[in-house]
Amino acid sequence: MQPAQKLNQLLKENISRVIVGKQDVIELVLNAILCGGHVLIEDVPGVGKTTLASAFAKSLALSFKRIQFTPDVTPSDVTGYNFIDFKTDKMEYREGAVFAQMVLADEINRTSPKTQSSLLEVMEEGQVTLDGETHKLPTPFIVLATQNPVDFVGTYPLPEAQLDRFFMRVSIGYPTEAEEAEVLNMYMTGEKPLQTLEPVCTREDILRLQKMVGDVRVSKEMRAYITQIAQASRTYRAFSRGISTRGAISLMHSAQACAMLQGRDYVTPEDVRKMAGPVLAHRVVLSPEARLGMKGATAERVLARLISSVQVPVRIR
Repeated sequence: MQPAQKLNQLLKENISRVIVGKQDVIELVLNAILCGGHVLIEDVPGVGKTTLASAFAKSLALSFKRIQFTPDVTPSDVTGYNFIDFKTDKMEYREGAVFAQMVLADEINRTSPKTQSSLLEVMEEGQVTLDGETHKLPTPFIVLATQNPVDFVGTYPLPEAQLDRFFMRVSIGYPTEAEEAEVLNMYMTGEKPLQTLEPVCTREDILRLQKMVGDVRVSKEMRAYITQIAQASRTYRAFSRGISTRGAISLMHSAQACAMLQGRDYVTPEDVRKMAGPVLAHRVVLSPEARLGMKGATAERVLARLISSVQVPVRIR
């Protein structure tokens, strides 16, 4: 078994102690972490979004901080601020809540757009710049953000620039009847299984696997396939905004990680199609015509229809 496959298995076994089922969601989040990307977990309250993020931080032995976003949270709470130390008469920098290897941005769409935007440089560059001085964040640096659906009271839609910086968007969903019964059994005594989780790897393991993702081969034909998908999205009538170049790059990297988690050293069209929804759906915008004229239209469904119209390469290695 390859190192990535082994970590995938260990993570699923470990996190299943606090979240029943959802193996596919765990693998998607691991995929993003191996690519050094940030994840937006969007779902209704109470399905385990915060628990999932906390379980990952514990399982990967990463330093962890949680930012509970509310309307009164300010950008300086997130990134830090400068202040004068009257003992030394020098300007000092006090780190904000983002200075951790894994940051949980809980209910990110409950804070103001100004505070949301304070994460733009943090997520893209892995640093904070304040008054011309740059402060590097620890590595690896991963933001796991949760948000409730935008139609909930007291929410602010994330800016498009912010959405595009999320490598992936996932949804946990409600458990099945059998899974929910198992959850009730797990929590019946009042104990909190999350507190008993132990790490299954080290920071160095994660950094090593992140470097290995780049070794997975993406043939010229597969790169052309991803390019054609991105280009087609920009002229597709059902989209008013297509896939960005950042989105196309993210799709390629996620396909590499997907292949590595399957024990392969090359990308296939199946890897691309599997990762397209989680990586691309939050980056496109349905046109008004699509919303009105296509019953039950979602970005994921329309995207799948577009991808099915793009010719699959014959040669993939």
